[in-house]
Amino acid sequence: MEDDDLAVVRNGALTIHRTQHEVSGQSTIREIIELKIELQEIMKGNYSYFMQKEIFEQPESVVNTMRGRVNFNTKKVILGGIKDYISEIRRCRRLILIACGTSYHSAVATRQLLEELSELPVMVELASDFLDRNTPVFRDDVCMFISQSGETADTILALRYCKQRGALILGFTNTVGSSISRESHCGIHINAGPEIGVASTKAYTSQFLALVLFGLVLSEDSISKESRRNDIINGLQRLPELIKQVLNCDKKVREFAEELYKQSSLLVMGRGFNFATCLEGALKVKELTYMHSEGILAGELKHGPLAMVDDTMPIVMIIMDDPVKIKCMNAYSQVQARGGQPILICNDDDEELIKLENRRITVPRTVDCLQGILCVVPMQLLSFHIAVLRGYDVDCPRNLAKSVTVA
Repeated sequence: MEDDDLAVVRNGALTIHRTQHEVSGQSTIREIIELKIELQEIMKGNYSYFMQKEIFEQPESVVNTMRGRVNFNTKKVILGGIKDYISEIRRCRRLILIACGTSYHSAVATRQLLEELSELPVMVELASDFLDRNTPVFRDDVCMFISQSGETADTILALRYCKQRGALILGFTNTVGSSISRESHCGIHINAGPEIGVASTKAYTSQFLALVLFGLVLSEDSISKESRRNDIINGLQRLPELIKQVLNCDKKVREFAEELYKQSSLLVMGRGFNFATCLEGALKVKELTYMHSEGILAGELKHGPLAMVDDTMPIVMIIMDDPVKIKCMNAYSQVQARGGQPILICNDDDEELIKLENRRITVPRTVDCLQGILCVVPMQLLSFHIAVLRGYDVDCPRNLAKSVTVA
């Protein structure tokens, strides 16, 4: 059905009328689109909650996002949904990524990589704020709209705003036939599979991955980027197995959840590629546990958040062995000096951190730009276990809906 359609079911027959036609009640014909969903995809199976099932489906969902798109032998990436527009995208003035909530965090997570691979200015915008500011948009801009459902009201309004100004519109959705996919000039289906739980998990990692693939396609004609591209593609090949390894830490994460579930606040700190992981992890804690949680850029610690740190404040710090590790270690020292006892999420082969007496969750090492996919999984598990321990409905958090269709 389209907007302003009115469906009437009478005597086993379905008739659709248009409420806005000049001739009121004029009937119209709609194409029937069959949704090809297997029953097991929308059943809990051996899991207690849909969200739990979706967290543990991520090794398969990332494979589905890459299936038919990445050739690991030739190191080629093909995105059929945008192939006719690639040359136009490469000539653009800037990339503008527009989304809400978790989808916005996937844009933040990949901004640095897109800037590196495309050598274009990349703006990341919250759809509601983008509209409030009447942001200038030009004909040579490329605007990318990210939404799991493809029906997010603010994102759709921002899409129409940009389309009216002549920008090229790309849609990144998980729903075939959604408003965003139909109103975009081209786009990428993230193919994460049905996501029933209100709090997004596997859709986030698939959005993250789809944006990485987009960056790889943009840079395929750059000889100087070839080595970097090959490293990322090799990382993609190992990604499903690495996610399985991270999921093995579920028992340890539950132990930390038992320690935290009676607390009233949680700070999540990191920087670089993992700043978005902090934002997304904090959002999951807020959505599911109703606990105050804040994702903090470690570089901003001394500009205010450090005042909150003491020996009673629960803190999670994400410190990977990457170019910003030294700066993250500085923040770690600052927290410890104030009596903080942070839980670390770090690489399993980082001898420097493992030697320290700390509480930690370890994840395998991968390419720096993909590390956020592995690091977000412990935060998804932590928020899930805290919510269960508090006795809350994990699949349907209060006051929230899966698809936000009102602005």
